[in-house]
Amino acid sequence: MKFSRRQIEEPEINLIPFIDVLLVVLIFLMLSTTYSRFTELQINLPSANAEKLADHPGEIIVGVSVDGRYAVNHEAIDGRSVELLTSAISAATAGKPDAVVIVSADAMTPHQAVINVLDAARRAGLTRLTFAAQTAASH
Repeated sequence: MKFSRRQIEEPEINLIPFIDVLLVVLIFLMLSTTYSRFTELQINLPSANAEKLADHPGEIIVGVSVDGRYAVNHEAIDGRSVELLTSAISAATAGKPDAVVIVSADAMTPHQAVINVLDAARRAGLTRLTFAAQTAASH
């Protein structure tokens, strides 16, 4: 009696169920992922092609340091409150109703310190404000 040998079949891998499972996992991960928060954004502020800052009679320069100290027209203010800053700006605007406030803040100055300058200028009755910028070639 002669038994015939069966030929060994090569096993086939069916990829369709595997792809289906991967797509379901991918969709689940896409839907359950939390997106980056606003505070996690890294923002690089642009530099400006500004001319060299010059003292003009109708300008009041308010300097803000990294640690939140203020100077009005190159004279340091003893405190950091908005009221002291308002009185210093008001004193500097004597006889200059159309004065322009130039905020010259360090790049690493806290945002609140700059907002305090804007609030003090508003309280002093000044509506014309601008920000000093570094020229693009100097940094």
